Amino acid sequence: MRIGIASQLLGTGLQRVLQNQPECEITWIAQNGLEAVQKCETDIPDILLIDPNLPILDGAETTRRIMKSSHSPILLVTDSVEGNAAKIFEAMGCGAVDAVDFAVNGSAEEREKSTQNLLKKIKTIMRLQQFSVRESKPSALVIDVKQANIPPLIVIGASAGGPKTLSAILSKLSAPCASAIVIIQHVDRDFSFGLTEWLNNQTSLTVQVARIHERPQAGHVYVAGTNDHLVLTASLRFAYTPEPRNMPYRPSVDVFFNSVAKYWPTPGQAIILTGMGRDGAEGLALLRQVGWHTIAQDEATSVVYGMPKAAKEIGAAVEVLPLDQIIRSIQQSVTKNTR
Repeated sequence: MRIGIASQLLGTGLQRVLQNQPECEITWIAQNGLEAVQKCETDIPDILLIDPNLPILDGAETTRRIMKSSHSPILLVTDSVEGNAAKIFEAMGCGAVDAVDFAVNGSAEEREKSTQNLLKKIKTIMRLQQFSVRESKPSALVIDVKQANIPPLIVIGASAGGPKTLSAILSKLSAPCASAIVIIQHVDRDFSFGLTEWLNNQTSLTVQVARIHERPQAGHVYVAGTNDHLVLTASLRFAYTPEPRNMPYRPSVDVFFNSVAKYWPTPGQAIILTGMGRDGAEGLALLRQVGWHTIAQDEATSVVYGMPKAAKEIGAAVEVLPLDQIIRSIQQSVTKNTR
Protein backbone atom coordinates (compact mmCIF):
# COMPACT_ATOMS: atom_id res chain seq x y z
CA MET A 1 0.00 0.00 0.00
CA ARG A 2 1.18 3.53 -0.79
CA ILE A 3 1.45 5.76 2.27
CA GLY A 4 1.82 9.53 2.53
CA ILE A 5 3.24 11.10 5.69
CA ALA A 6 2.59 14.66 6.90
CA SER A 7 4.58 15.42 10.03
CA GLN A 8 7.43 17.70 10.97
CA LEU A 9 8.25 15.92 14.23
CA LEU A 10 7.28 12.28 13.67
CA GLY A 11 8.17 11.84 10.00
CA THR A 12 11.59 10.28 10.56
CA GLY A 13 10.26 7.79 13.10
CA LEU A 14 7.30 6.84 10.89
CA GLN A 15 9.59 6.43 7.90
CA ARG A 16 11.91 4.17 9.89
CA VAL A 17 9.04 1.91 10.92
CA LEU A 18 7.27 1.73 7.56
CA GLN A 19 10.32 1.18 5.37
CA ASN A 20 10.81 -2.16 7.15
CA GLN A 21 7.32 -3.33 6.17
CA PRO A 22 7.36 -5.05 2.76
CA GLU A 23 3.70 -4.23 2.09
CA CYS A 24 4.23 -0.51 2.71
CA GLU A 25 5.61 2.01 0.22
CA ILE A 26 6.22 5.58 1.37
CA THR A 27 4.89 7.75 -1.44
CA TRP A 28 5.97 11.12 -0.03
CA ILE A 29 6.70 12.99 3.19
CA ALA A 30 5.40 16.53 3.81
CA GLN A 31 6.79 18.83 6.50
CA ASN A 32 3.66 20.98 6.84
CA GLY A 33 -0.05 20.92 6.09
CA LEU A 34 0.07 23.06 2.98
CA GLU A 35 2.73 20.85 1.44
CA ALA A 36 0.59 17.77 2.18
CA VAL A 37 -2.43 19.33 0.46
CA GLN A 38 -0.34 20.21 -2.58
CA LYS A 39 1.19 16.73 -2.81
CA CYS A 40 -2.27 15.14 -2.65
CA GLU A 41 -3.34 17.19 -5.65
CA THR A 42 -0.91 15.27 -7.88
CA ASP A 43 -0.25 12.03 -6.00
CA ILE A 44 -3.01 10.53 -3.82
CA PRO A 45 -1.71 7.73 -1.58
CA ASP A 46 -3.74 4.76 -0.36
CA ILE A 47 -3.58 6.08 3.20
CA LEU A 48 -2.38 9.30 4.83
CA LEU A 49 -0.65 9.61 8.19
CA ILE A 50 -1.15 13.15 9.50
CA ASP A 51 0.18 14.83 12.63
CA PRO A 52 -2.54 17.03 14.22
CA ASN A 53 0.17 19.60 15.09
CA LEU A 54 1.31 20.40 11.56
CA PRO A 55 2.66 23.92 10.90
CA ILE A 56 1.13 26.38 8.38
CA LEU A 57 -2.07 24.31 8.16
CA ASP A 58 -2.84 22.25 11.24
CA GLY A 59 -4.08 18.65 11.08
CA ALA A 60 -7.76 19.60 11.04
CA GLU A 61 -7.48 22.14 8.22
CA THR A 62 -5.17 19.82 6.25
CA THR A 63 -7.70 17.01 6.63
CA ARG A 64 -10.59 19.27 5.61
CA ARG A 65 -8.86 20.44 2.43
CA ILE A 66 -7.70 16.97 1.41
CA MET A 67 -11.16 15.47 1.98
CA LYS A 68 -12.71 18.05 -0.37
CA SER A 69 -10.89 16.55 -3.35
CA SER A 70 -9.88 13.08 -2.17
CA HIS A 71 -11.37 10.38 0.02
CA SER A 72 -8.02 8.84 0.83
CA PRO A 73 -8.34 7.57 4.43
CA ILE A 74 -6.50 9.65 7.02
CA LEU A 75 -4.98 8.26 10.22
CA LEU A 76 -3.93 10.86 12.78
CA VAL A 77 -0.59 10.12 14.43
CA THR A 78 0.35 11.89 17.64
CA ASP A 79 3.01 11.59 20.33
CA SER A 80 0.52 12.63 23.03
CA VAL A 81 -3.09 11.50 23.16
CA GLU A 82 -4.03 13.59 26.19
CA GLY A 83 -2.20 16.70 25.05
CA ASN A 84 -3.79 16.71 21.60
CA ALA A 85 -7.31 15.42 22.27
CA ALA A 86 -9.11 18.58 21.11
CA LYS A 87 -7.09 18.78 17.88
CA ILE A 88 -7.66 15.09 17.23
CA PHE A 89 -11.43 15.36 17.57
CA GLU A 90 -11.48 18.45 15.39
CA ALA A 91 -9.56 16.62 12.66
CA MET A 92 -11.78 13.56 13.00
CA GLY A 93 -14.74 15.87 12.56
CA CYS A 94 -13.19 16.95 9.26
CA GLY A 95 -12.92 13.38 8.01
CA ALA A 96 -9.96 11.60 9.64
CA VAL A 97 -10.83 7.95 10.20
CA ASP A 98 -8.94 7.26 13.43
CA ALA A 99 -5.99 8.25 15.58
CA VAL A 100 -3.07 6.44 17.15
CA ASP A 101 -0.44 7.30 19.74
CA PHE A 102 3.08 6.92 18.29
CA ALA A 103 5.88 6.96 20.85
CA VAL A 104 9.11 8.62 19.72
CA ASN A 105 10.62 8.43 23.18
CA GLY A 106 10.28 5.99 26.06
CA SER A 107 11.58 2.47 26.54
CA ALA A 108 12.21 0.00 23.75
CA GLU A 109 9.15 -1.93 24.90
CA GLU A 110 6.95 1.17 24.71
CA ARG A 111 8.23 2.05 21.25
CA GLU A 112 7.65 -1.49 20.00
CA LYS A 113 4.10 -1.49 21.38
CA SER A 114 3.29 1.82 19.67
CA THR A 115 4.80 0.51 16.41
CA GLN A 116 2.57 -2.56 16.48
CA ASN A 117 -0.47 -0.40 17.27
CA LEU A 118 0.35 1.83 14.30
CA LEU A 119 0.71 -1.08 11.89
CA LYS A 120 -2.50 -2.65 13.18
CA LYS A 121 -4.40 0.62 12.61
CA ILE A 122 -3.07 0.96 9.07
CA LYS A 123 -4.11 -2.59 8.18
CA THR A 124 -7.53 -2.11 9.75
CA ILE A 125 -8.21 1.10 7.85
CA MET A 126 -7.28 -0.53 4.56
CA ARG A 127 -9.71 -3.36 5.34
CA LEU A 128 -12.46 -0.85 6.10
CA GLN A 129 -12.59 0.19 2.48
CA GLN A 130 -13.43 -3.32 1.35
CA PHE A 131 -15.23 -4.83 4.31
CA SER A 132 -18.95 -5.60 4.20
CA VAL A 133 -20.73 -6.97 7.23
CA ARG A 134 -22.11 -10.45 6.72
CA GLU A 135 -22.93 -11.42 10.28
CA SER A 136 -26.15 -13.31 10.88
CA LYS A 137 -29.13 -11.27 11.94
CA PRO A 138 -31.03 -11.86 15.15
CA SER A 139 -33.75 -14.42 14.47
CA ALA A 140 -36.43 -12.78 16.56
CA LEU A 141 -37.31 -9.63 18.42
CA VAL A 142 -37.45 -10.25 22.18
CA ILE A 143 -39.81 -7.86 23.93
CA ASP A 144 -40.51 -7.57 27.64
CA VAL A 145 -43.28 -5.00 27.86
CA LYS A 146 -43.30 -5.26 31.66
CA GLN A 147 -39.94 -3.50 31.96
CA ALA A 148 -40.40 -0.34 34.04
CA ASN A 149 -39.00 3.13 33.46
CA ILE A 150 -37.78 2.41 29.93
CA PRO A 151 -37.11 5.74 28.17
CA PRO A 152 -37.51 6.31 24.43
CA LEU A 153 -34.21 5.42 22.78
CA ILE A 154 -32.23 7.19 20.05
CA VAL A 155 -29.25 5.29 18.62
CA ILE A 156 -26.60 6.86 16.40
CA GLY A 157 -23.71 5.37 14.43
CA ALA A 158 -20.83 7.44 13.02
CA SER A 159 -17.26 7.15 11.79
CA ALA A 160 -15.09 9.57 9.80
CA GLY A 161 -16.44 13.09 10.29
CA GLY A 162 -18.51 11.93 13.23
CA PRO A 163 -17.20 14.00 16.17
CA LYS A 164 -17.97 17.35 14.54
CA THR A 165 -21.36 16.12 13.34
CA LEU A 166 -22.23 14.71 16.76
CA SER A 167 -21.21 18.01 18.33
CA ALA A 168 -23.55 19.86 15.97
CA ILE A 169 -26.41 17.57 16.99
CA LEU A 170 -25.85 17.55 20.75
CA SER A 171 -25.32 21.31 20.92
CA LYS A 172 -28.92 21.73 19.72
CA LEU A 173 -30.40 19.47 22.40
CA SER A 174 -31.15 20.65 25.90
CA ALA A 175 -32.47 19.36 29.19
CA PRO A 176 -34.98 18.19 30.18
CA CYS A 177 -34.84 15.32 27.72
CA ALA A 178 -37.05 12.26 28.09
CA SER A 179 -35.00 10.16 25.65
CA ALA A 180 -31.78 8.23 26.16
CA ILE A 181 -29.19 8.52 23.38
CA VAL A 182 -26.51 5.94 22.59
CA ILE A 183 -23.63 6.74 20.21
CA ILE A 184 -21.34 4.27 18.47
CA GLN A 185 -18.44 6.27 17.06
CA HIS A 186 -15.52 4.44 15.47
CA VAL A 187 -12.72 5.57 17.76
CA ASP A 188 -9.96 3.81 19.66
CA ARG A 189 -10.53 3.29 23.39
CA ASP A 190 -7.57 5.59 24.09
CA PHE A 191 -9.66 8.46 22.72
CA SER A 192 -13.15 7.48 23.84
CA PHE A 193 -12.97 9.18 27.24
CA GLY A 194 -11.55 12.34 25.70
CA LEU A 195 -14.27 12.29 23.04
CA THR A 196 -16.91 11.87 25.73
CA GLU A 197 -15.56 14.77 27.75
CA TRP A 198 -15.35 16.95 24.64
CA LEU A 199 -18.94 16.17 23.64
CA ASN A 200 -20.10 16.76 27.21
CA ASN A 201 -18.87 20.34 26.87
CA GLN A 202 -21.06 20.84 23.79
CA THR A 203 -24.44 20.17 25.42
CA SER A 204 -26.49 20.58 28.58
CA LEU A 205 -27.24 16.85 28.50
CA THR A 206 -25.02 14.43 30.43
CA VAL A 207 -22.57 12.66 28.11
CA GLN A 208 -20.76 9.65 29.55
CA VAL A 209 -19.04 6.42 28.55
CA ALA A 210 -21.43 3.46 28.52
CA ARG A 211 -20.59 1.30 31.53
CA ILE A 212 -21.18 -2.44 31.96
CA HIS A 213 -24.47 -3.33 33.69
CA GLU A 214 -25.77 0.23 33.33
CA ARG A 215 -29.24 0.78 31.86
CA PRO A 216 -29.88 3.75 29.51
CA GLN A 217 -31.51 6.63 31.39
CA ALA A 218 -33.51 9.59 30.08
CA GLY A 219 -31.50 12.77 29.56
CA HIS A 220 -28.20 10.91 29.23
CA VAL A 221 -25.98 10.39 26.20
CA TYR A 222 -23.86 7.22 26.20
CA VAL A 223 -20.73 6.70 24.11
CA ALA A 224 -19.20 3.27 23.44
CA GLY A 225 -15.93 3.26 25.35
CA THR A 226 -13.76 0.25 24.45
CA ASN A 227 -12.36 -1.58 21.44
CA ASP A 228 -14.89 -4.35 22.10
CA HIS A 229 -18.43 -4.06 20.79
CA LEU A 230 -21.08 -2.36 22.91
CA VAL A 231 -24.34 -4.35 23.12
CA LEU A 232 -27.62 -4.32 24.99
CA THR A 233 -28.48 -7.46 26.95
CA ALA A 234 -31.87 -9.06 27.60
CA SER A 235 -32.01 -7.08 30.87
CA LEU A 236 -31.66 -3.87 28.79
CA ARG A 237 -28.25 -3.13 30.28
CA PHE A 238 -24.95 -2.38 28.57
CA ALA A 239 -22.29 -5.01 28.04
CA TYR A 240 -19.15 -5.30 25.92
CA THR A 241 -18.21 -8.30 23.83
CA PRO A 242 -15.15 -9.10 21.69
CA GLU A 243 -17.33 -11.11 19.27
CA PRO A 244 -17.40 -11.05 16.32
CA ARG A 245 -13.62 -10.80 16.35
CA ASN A 246 -13.14 -10.56 12.57
CA MET A 247 -14.81 -7.16 12.23
CA PRO A 248 -12.47 -4.23 11.57
CA TYR A 249 -15.09 -1.82 12.89
CA ARG A 250 -14.53 -1.62 16.64
CA PRO A 251 -16.86 -0.80 18.24
CA SER A 252 -19.32 -1.90 15.57
CA VAL A 253 -22.53 -0.04 14.82
CA ASP A 254 -24.09 -3.18 13.32
CA VAL A 255 -23.40 -5.27 16.42
CA PHE A 256 -25.01 -2.68 18.68
CA PHE A 257 -27.98 -2.02 16.38
CA ASN A 258 -28.61 -5.79 16.14
CA SER A 259 -28.73 -6.10 19.93
CA VAL A 260 -31.10 -3.13 20.15
CA ALA A 261 -33.42 -4.72 17.57
CA LYS A 262 -33.36 -7.94 19.52
CA TYR A 263 -33.97 -6.63 23.03
CA TRP A 264 -35.25 -3.03 23.24
CA PRO A 265 -39.01 -3.30 23.85
CA THR A 266 -40.25 -0.22 21.97
CA PRO A 267 -39.18 1.21 18.58
CA GLY A 268 -37.27 4.47 18.65
CA GLN A 269 -35.10 6.48 16.29
CA ALA A 270 -31.92 5.15 14.63
CA ILE A 271 -29.49 7.27 12.62
CA ILE A 272 -26.44 6.57 10.46
CA LEU A 273 -24.13 9.56 10.07
CA THR A 274 -21.03 10.29 8.00
CA GLY A 275 -18.40 7.56 7.87
CA MET A 276 -16.22 5.29 5.77
CA GLY A 277 -17.27 1.73 4.97
CA ARG A 278 -20.59 -0.05 5.40
CA ASP A 279 -20.90 -0.53 9.14
CA GLY A 280 -24.41 0.08 10.46
CA ALA A 281 -26.29 -0.41 7.19
CA GLU A 282 -27.54 -3.92 7.94
CA GLY A 283 -28.25 -3.10 11.57
CA LEU A 284 -30.26 -0.07 10.46
CA ALA A 285 -32.22 -2.26 8.03
CA LEU A 286 -33.03 -4.67 10.84
CA LEU A 287 -34.25 -1.84 13.07
CA ARG A 288 -36.46 -0.60 10.25
CA GLN A 289 -37.93 -4.09 9.93
CA VAL A 290 -38.96 -4.08 13.60
CA GLY A 291 -40.60 -0.67 13.45
CA TRP A 292 -37.89 1.89 14.18
CA HIS A 293 -37.77 5.23 12.39
CA THR A 294 -34.46 5.06 10.54
CA ILE A 295 -32.48 7.94 9.04
CA ALA A 296 -29.32 8.14 6.92
CA GLN A 297 -27.38 11.37 6.43
CA ASP A 298 -27.36 12.69 2.87
CA GLU A 299 -24.29 12.94 0.66
CA ALA A 300 -24.13 16.74 0.58
CA THR A 301 -23.65 17.10 4.35
CA SER A 302 -21.60 13.93 4.95
CA VAL A 303 -17.85 14.38 5.32
CA VAL A 304 -17.40 10.82 4.04
CA TYR A 305 -20.39 9.31 2.22
CA GLY A 306 -19.78 5.64 2.94
CA MET A 307 -21.92 4.33 5.80
CA PRO A 308 -25.04 6.38 4.99
CA LYS A 309 -24.68 5.54 1.30
CA ALA A 310 -24.60 1.83 2.12
CA ALA A 311 -27.71 2.23 4.28
CA LYS A 312 -29.51 4.05 1.47
CA GLU A 313 -28.53 1.46 -1.13
CA ILE A 314 -30.06 -1.45 0.79
CA GLY A 315 -33.23 0.45 1.70
CA ALA A 316 -32.41 0.63 5.41
CA ALA A 317 -33.39 4.28 5.83
CA VAL A 318 -36.96 5.54 6.04
CA GLU A 319 -35.52 9.00 5.34
CA VAL A 320 -32.30 10.35 3.84
CA LEU A 321 -31.79 13.82 5.31
CA PRO A 322 -29.24 16.65 5.47
CA LEU A 323 -27.73 17.31 8.88
CA ASP A 324 -29.96 20.26 9.76
CA GLN A 325 -33.08 18.18 9.14
CA ILE A 326 -31.65 15.28 11.15
CA ILE A 327 -31.17 17.69 14.06
CA ARG A 328 -34.74 18.91 13.63
CA SER A 329 -36.06 15.35 13.57
CA ILE A 330 -34.23 14.49 16.80
CA GLN A 331 -35.47 17.68 18.43
CA GLN A 332 -39.04 16.84 17.45
CA SER A 333 -38.65 13.31 18.79
CA VAL A 334 -37.21 14.51 22.08
CA THR A 335 -39.87 17.23 22.44
CA LYS A 336 -42.67 14.76 21.71
CA ASN A 337 -41.35 12.31 24.28
CA THR A 338 -40.90 15.03 26.92
CA ARG A 339 -44.55 16.03 26.85
